[in-house]
Amino acid sequence: MRLIVRLIGSLILCVLLVSVSSSYYQVQHEKAALRSELAKRGEVLADSLQENVERLSRKHAYAEMHKLAQRFGNKENLLGIAIYGKGEKPLAQTASLTGRLAVTPETLKIALRNDAGRGDFFRLQETPVHMYALPLHDENGVVGALIVVHDATYISAAKARAWKDMSLRVMVQIALIVLTTVIMFQRSVLKPIARTAAWMRELRNGRGLGGSGLADFDVLKPLANEAHSFARSLAQARAAAEQEARLRETAESSWTAERLAVSLRTKLKGSRLFVISNREPYMHTRQGKELQALVPASGLVTALEPILHACDGTWIAHGSGDADCEVVDARNRVRVPPEDPRYTLRRVWLSKEEEERYYFGFSNEGLWPLCHIAHTRPTFRAADWEEYQRVNEKFADTALDEMEEVPQPIVIVQDYHFALLPKLIKQRRPEARVGIFWHIPWPNPEAFGICPWQRELLDGLLGADLIGFHIQAHCDNFLKTVDQVLESRIEWDTRNVNRADHLTLVRPFPISVVFPDPMDEDKKRMHQHQSAVLNEMGLEALYLGVGVDRIDYTKGIVERLLGVERFLEKYPQYQGKFSFVQIGAPSRTKIKRYADFVREVEETAERINTRFRNGRWQPIVFRKRHHSHTEVNRFYRAADVCLVTSLHDGMNLVAKEYLASRDDAEGMLVLSPFTGAARELPDALIVNPYDTEKLADAIFRSLEMHPQERKARMTRMRSIVQQNNVYRWAGNLITELCELRVDATLGRAAPAPPVLMTAPKRVESEVVCEELVYEFNDAAPRRQIGDDGGDVSDLR
Repeated sequence: MRLIVRLIGSLILCVLLVSVSSSYYQVQHEKAALRSELAKRGEVLADSLQENVERLSRKHAYAEMHKLAQRFGNKENLLGIAIYGKGEKPLAQTASLTGRLAVTPETLKIALRNDAGRGDFFRLQETPVHMYALPLHDENGVVGALIVVHDATYISAAKARAWKDMSLRVMVQIALIVLTTVIMFQRSVLKPIARTAAWMRELRNGRGLGGSGLADFDVLKPLANEAHSFARSLAQARAAAEQEARLRETAESSWTAERLAVSLRTKLKGSRLFVISNREPYMHTRQGKELQALVPASGLVTALEPILHACDGTWIAHGSGDADCEVVDARNRVRVPPEDPRYTLRRVWLSKEEEERYYFGFSNEGLWPLCHIAHTRPTFRAADWEEYQRVNEKFADTALDEMEEVPQPIVIVQDYHFALLPKLIKQRRPEARVGIFWHIPWPNPEAFGICPWQRELLDGLLGADLIGFHIQAHCDNFLKTVDQVLESRIEWDTRNVNRADHLTLVRPFPISVVFPDPMDEDKKRMHQHQSAVLNEMGLEALYLGVGVDRIDYTKGIVERLLGVERFLEKYPQYQGKFSFVQIGAPSRTKIKRYADFVREVEETAERINTRFRNGRWQPIVFRKRHHSHTEVNRFYRAADVCLVTSLHDGMNLVAKEYLASRDDAEGMLVLSPFTGAARELPDALIVNPYDTEKLADAIFRSLEMHPQERKARMTRMRSIVQQNNVYRWAGNLITELCELRVDATLGRAAPAPPVLMTAPKRVESEVVCEELVYEFNDAAPRRQIGDDGGDVSDLR
């Protein structure tokens, strides 16, 4: 009984606290709203009278002023108005104010002094009022003021009524709570506890109610004990499910984050995984006074986080957030994810000079255009190269510090920012398994030979035990480059390189995207009809095309727009019916080539719109800003055709994102043969982006294609993306690395068994530009640091 009394007392106290707090807030909110409304009425009335009063003042029409003042009195809580001249001399006032304004109000003085309207609440002869004073002007300046006085008594009355209503409501709630608690506690708590305990026991053991010895203890003890037993049973069931997942490892079912974690937990054999990338998986920033943890849009984070969770791994990255340094410990570490810390993020700090030369300079003005055959000249500077080496050494020192007491660590290095890192790590930790994944293309040997430091880059990469590229063609280009530049033995049948008694495996691992769960409620809520998307942009069209890219000269955006222009020329029946939306995220805009390219895209889009625009219809909509994944998905699902026209790309995940989003199997993909994705998706309309005529025809064919053929093509492509998703990519990459046999003294590696992924049908359409001539210039002009651009997280 004492328990019931305490429970009821606690509930009443809680209700009182909540109700009083809520009531106080509501009353104050209502009071503030009424005051705000009254102040607004005073201001509006004064503004409406100001011009007439100023006109009468210039004419010295005091009689007219008096008549005007008498018209406003005792109307909707309005006490009246008063007009003052120079020297704060009263000129006219409503009769109801007579005797109340014997002293010049302070509100009026402040308004005249500041030459600005002023409103105040105060008591005027014991009456709560609101007064608004507005200066009057002529050509010489301030000549007086107009005041509007409202009676605010009704606000206090409304406040009292609100408190009375709230008090009555609280009393009723307390009475209902007392009555309900007594009845419910007897009928719905005590007896159900015993029944639930018995049910859980039967469910767990399959036996009847035995003598548990719990009846003599506190009323909650049986439920607590059985809850613990039930939790243990669930843990056992979970272990059994994980065991079943291990037995299904080699099956062809779709990979998930859970399956990836279970699969690689066994293969890691207690070792630790270290991921090294330029961009961090979590970035801390200040939004006003609030500290926020942002997750950059990145397929890499999605793929590798489950593995880091499984082995309590470490991610090493450049700390670029403006509040990153506020959350790290003395060793620059922070546990992430913030809501459920499962692995360590170790941040590396770079100076502006280091970021300028290593990232913007050597990586993105040198290596990026060098590896993309897109007719942009790479720029190589000796100072940038020196900084690139120093930053690679800084990351290597950080990684070695993190791995100091870890036996046989596994290291995954990401992308072209860290070509020297594998050798730097391997020299000091030969027993470590080191892999690097190169996310951009590898050009032919002649093109790569332009780099003045090609030998050093290749030597650094060959320090790895495993080098991964998106497609076999890039693997072959790399092997040919090594064969021409370095002393080494290449095993062409197995695609391995033996240099200085160290074996490096070179393998293709086509990266992919997360294939959404068909039961995902968020995705269902996100779906909108095409007309809704068009209406938001103010467009009138029957067909919609979409392109999604960073604004980069390798993405073929201008070629794409020219293809749309030729499509409208060649098939004029689609003028006024087809609109193309280009979503472009600004990137590396402090690099001159990128800034120039943004202008080129804008000018091309505007020229085409000027030529074809008609009423509310325009052919091109260029959305130059960063878009969230949810925003992009809405355009994917509304588009009749998605254009991916890269001039050279390692993979290009836009194609796969588009397919993954179309659970209706509608739409069509037009895809450049110069992307890695073209090897996996032969059912796309493969078209050379340099061939404007064929591109226009491909757009026409995608819109005119028979629905049955369109659905069949999309279904086959979606199946490929579903089976070869990003989790399979991560699983195959790390499985191959984990299964290497490394000599702890020499760092020798032996090949692993074949990876799990079955290579999809290949489309032979590799770009070959044997006669390209690049130049480099040590004295090229510098630029200011700015946009951090894109890196490994920009997998599109």
